[in-house]
Amino acid sequence: MSRVTIIPAFNEEKTIGEVIQGAKKYVNEVIVVDDGSDDRTKEIAKNLGVSVLRHILNRGLGAALRTGIEAALKSGADIIVTIDADGQHDPEDIPKIIAPIQGSQADVVIGSRMIPHPENWVRDRMPFIRRLYNLAASLITFLFFGIWTRDSQSGFRAFSRKAAQKIEIASNRMEVASEIIREIKRNNLILKEVPIKAIYTKYSLSKGQGFTTGLKTLFKLSLGKFIKE
Repeated sequence: MSRVTIIPAFNEEKTIGEVIQGAKKYVNEVIVVDDGSDDRTKEIAKNLGVSVLRHILNRGLGAALRTGIEAALKSGADIIVTIDADGQHDPEDIPKIIAPIQGSQADVVIGSRMIPHPENWVRDRMPFIRRLYNLAASLITFLFFGIWTRDSQSGFRAFSRKAAQKIEIASNRMEVASEIIREIKRNNLILKEVPIKAIYTKYSLSKGQGFTTGLKTLFKLSLGKFIKE
């Protein structure tokens, strides 16, 4: 099976190299989607010999994932893994993420920070406001789409080729995480969650959704607004 990892990245020169090197151990190809960075993200990725796709302007996480998934499918990927570029995810968990797909037990796998992990129980380390947002987003996602996940906003995922071909990403920004859940439901795909190790540093905590952005995302979810911006 051909395995491809997609790393959406915006100004991640501090961590992108380590994430790429970790992911390369477990997949056949790494595709970095440089989403309009104005730092050395693109240069570092190219120097490590991986494919780099660039958005001239910052278009958002959803747009970066859409670009990456389309490229991975064109390259013949059988399994597509998405992983954040800020170092929050441990690439050592990639085999665990893809195992249910390799075993024909799932079409989509989400790496959950909210399921106890043998190495660290991250719920106690995740800032309260992030836990609150995560729970709210998961509840709203469940109410609208009928699928309960403990960590609907996790960026560490794996898709079978069939799932990646069926999932349609319309949103450009952070609400893409819940949009993916909607697409799983719409296409009757089998979802599985597995525990992952989360690495919280001052840097990784500075990335992702702040409280205001989280509220805007929840508002869009409540309106069902999965639109290109």
